[in-house]
Amino acid sequence: MESKKKGRSPSEICFQVIAGFMFLITALLCIFPFYYMFVMSVSDNYLVSVGQVFLYPKGIHFKNYVEAFKMGGFEDAFWVTLGRTVLGTALTALTSAWMGYSFSKTEFWGRNFWFKFVVVTMYFSAGLIPNYLNYKMLGLLDTFWIYIIGFVSAYNILLAKTFIESLPSSLEESAMLDGAGYLTIFSRIVLPLSMPIIATLCVFTAVGHWSSYMDTVLYVKNPKLQTLQYLLYNYISQSTRLAVIMQQGATISEDILKNVVSATSLRMTVTMIVTIPMLFVYPFFQKYFVKGIMIGAIKG
Repeated sequence: MESKKKGRSPSEICFQVIAGFMFLITALLCIFPFYYMFVMSVSDNYLVSVGQVFLYPKGIHFKNYVEAFKMGGFEDAFWVTLGRTVLGTALTALTSAWMGYSFSKTEFWGRNFWFKFVVVTMYFSAGLIPNYLNYKMLGLLDTFWIYIIGFVSAYNILLAKTFIESLPSSLEESAMLDGAGYLTIFSRIVLPLSMPIIATLCVFTAVGHWSSYMDTVLYVKNPKLQTLQYLLYNYISQSTRLAVIMQQGATISEDILKNVVSATSLRMTVTMIVTIPMLFVYPFFQKYFVKGIMIGAIKG
């Protein structure tokens, strides 16, 4: 039987053209901030400081990146940030999946009470001063573990529980008939099937750890334990003071200004350094991300 390929109607063509145009505009709006930061970071510092760089780079150089990586304590800060991101993300994903699996079991002793006890923490907090005193009594101030201690998240547990409840119960029942226990079922069945929500939790947690610096401000004084974002924040503050001095120093020549890292150039450079690692994370988790967050959001 011959099948005739049905042509698209004018309304369908119009819709696809408009939708494609809107997607193109949206993509450009998302890409432009990164492009703008990159242009500002590799352009001549003096031209950037006087506002003569916008759509394309002028006087291309990479001295700003070299200077940023020469910052004192940069290597220590990088490894601290990387360590807290990897370890904190792994612990959060694992505990959220395990507790979500536990709360999905009706035979869990005191299930309703303990689940409500966890959920209530999403709405009430002790506050900054009690948290500080608690960390101090636990001996966590000025230690690496201050970055890891809050790896249990009620919101992540809720997402994991909702996703796990959507998995076919027949798989678990079959494993139980074969003599498998809860830990075996979780590690060999539930965990592999929960990769969409685990990937979603990893993205949320990794971005939070990588971008965090307030915990360093509040709880850490040891320069060896400062995070990359805190170090870059201090560097940006210093560059802002330098810019004020440059503006007040009317006798400084243009040739000297060209060799000085401006506040704007440095701000764009360090923002690129902080952003680029997270940009490489999303492509690996993208295929899981939408499925995981949608199931966690709409299932009751």
